[in-house]
Amino acid sequence: MTKILIVEDQVLIANYIKNLLNDNGLNDVELAFTVEEATEKMNLTKPDIVLLDINLHGKDTGILWAKEFVENSQIIFITGQTEKETMLKAFEVNPVTYLTKPVKESDLIAAIELAKIKNKVNYVIVKNGFDEVKVNFEDILFLKSDKNYVDIQLTNKTITIRNTLDNFYKELDADLFCRVHRSYVVNKSKVTQKKSSSIKINEFEMPISRNFSFDF
Repeated sequence: MTKILIVEDQVLIANYIKNLLNDNGLNDVELAFTVEEATEKMNLTKPDIVLLDINLHGKDTGILWAKEFVENSQIIFITGQTEKETMLKAFEVNPVTYLTKPVKESDLIAAIELAKIKNKVNYVIVKNGFDEVKVNFEDILFLKSDKNYVDIQLTNKTITIRNTLDNFYKELDADLFCRVHRSYVVNKSKVTQKKSSSIKINEFEMPISRNFSFDF
């Protein structure tokens, strides 16, 4: 579930935004009306997305707070102004976008969806010998299980790790990877051919289970 923190010193606006989010099925929402509250809830809840008023009890205070306290959350700025100087300062913290008041529901939900996309992890860290290696999902063709080991077939090599296929599969993007057999997980975007009982990724051919369904 996506965790959202709204940092806005105007209570009515904060509650209005929260209600819009709730109406769209986003219910894990916290409110903070001051910098102190925001810092406390930031550390406590570790939100995925922060909807942040640029001017919290003072000009550019939201930007300054974000620079100091927001590390791993996606920021969507809320502003009542669109001065070029202010926007340039805001962009220093690499926000997803900014919303102008009064906030429109369609703009808010579009911004949240964009933030969720940017928040999505597109790699996994694996151990290769004594080294930790960052493997991009895009480079993985398929995974093959061998009891307590998994072969990760990349575009240019194979990395073998000590893990079960079930466990490793949980670390992957479910929209991109699919279990096709008890011993195989494939990157759906890499499949080049499908037969009645197997699929191919380039020169590699893998069996598929009877209940497996896949469309190009």
